[in-house]
Amino acid sequence: MAKKVEILGKGCPRCKQTEKLVRMAIEELGIEAVVEKVQDINEIISRGVVSTPAVAIDGKIVVSGRIPSLEEVKKFLQQA
Repeated sequence: MAKKVEILGKGCPRCKQTEKLVRMAIEELGIEAVVEKVQDINEIISRGVVSTPAVAIDGKIVVSGRIPSLEEVKKFLQQA
């Protein structure tokens, strides 16, 4: 079953860089995943995120407030 990966943020350059890294990690790992962008500030806040960008995998926030490294994203995807 495909993982659901969400990028939470308003679409700033940091959020776009995070999305790029997530897509690279998925491709390099060869896993099935659906990447969605969550840009609604109320939705972001309701998920407990106070600083963007943030990444959620299958509904669980794995990183918030910074751009993760490619290796970190791979690790998160493998553990989820």
